[in-house]
Amino acid sequence: MPQFAANLTMLFNEVPFLERFAAAARAGFQAVEFQFPYAFPAAALRARLDAHRLMPVLHNLPAGDWEGGERGIACHPDRVQDFRSGVARGIEYANVLGVPQLNCLAGKAPAGVDAHAVHQTLVENLRFAAAELKAAGLRLLIEPINTFDIPGFVLNRTQQALALIDEVGADNLFVQYDLYHAQRMEGELAGTLQKNLARIGHIQLADNPGRHEPGTGEINYPFLFALIDRIGYTGAIGCEYRPATTTEAGLGWRQQLAA
Repeated sequence: MPQFAANLTMLFNEVPFLERFAAAARAGFQAVEFQFPYAFPAAALRARLDAHRLMPVLHNLPAGDWEGGERGIACHPDRVQDFRSGVARGIEYANVLGVPQLNCLAGKAPAGVDAHAVHQTLVENLRFAAAELKAAGLRLLIEPINTFDIPGFVLNRTQQALALIDEVGADNLFVQYDLYHAQRMEGELAGTLQKNLARIGHIQLADNPGRHEPGTGEINYPFLFALIDRIGYTGAIGCEYRPATTTEAGLGWRQQLAA
């Protein structure tokens, strides 16, 4: 059975964030991930990871003004210095927490900016981030996100992400393959996993429609879990879904679907 990492941004959200580490451990998770750790001192988060013997597998680079609607600034020509400062901060947190890889959200295309300038900014920012992370012994991920949930997001499909990785030319840059986003944009989940496993650094899950637990929608998760085992994926799978009711009530899927 694959190893599952609780996404603490979305799971156990019935309790304050710092209490979610204990909740994840009580629920049987051995690994966790989260979107942004920056609202808390890195040492405080590390203390909770250690206290509950949890392995951190992922967090994101800073992504701009999230509350104000930004979903990443890597493609924004007027935010290059902010992006570079965020890379340094992300590495600082990763080093304290022991996180091996950071995800870079490309962002929504800024209004009124030439598409070529947007693309070139993204490429150059990824080259910078990949080099900085490599020097720190870290991997960089980029994640295609569906345009139903985030209209205007510039990175939407797996092949687009792979082409971008080729253009950047960094050997520590990989795809974060979110099964929910991929299902909404392109389907072909099994074939994509089989063909591109060597270029996928992390997998996340949620079902569709609703972005709820596996087993609540159209994705054949028993088949996919068996496939992921068979093709030799050795990383964790991040559980980045919205619980249909409470997190605890919905955790039965792990036994029902992943046996």
